Amino acid sequence: MITARQSRAARALLGWTQETLADKARVSLTALKRLESTNRLEVYESTRDEVRRAFERGGIVFLNSDQGVGVMVVHGKDKA
Repeated sequence: MITARQSRAARALLGWTQETLADKARVSLTALKRLESTNRLEVYESTRDEVRRAFERGGIVFLNSDQGVGVMVVHGKDKA
């Protein structure tokens, strides 16, 4: 599951605004702001999935291990 911190970090790596991500993920800006909130607001799993897919199309790989979570950019992917 994508976390708020991963979403904010991935956007930073790609240089995307919240508006850009909402458009690419085909979710409302309000839903995206809820996902990225530090208040742990409820978000539909379908919203998380659409955001994750948009990031993956942009070249982001999500990292999850027992040591923590993170994101990285895979070179050679379209970042626009």
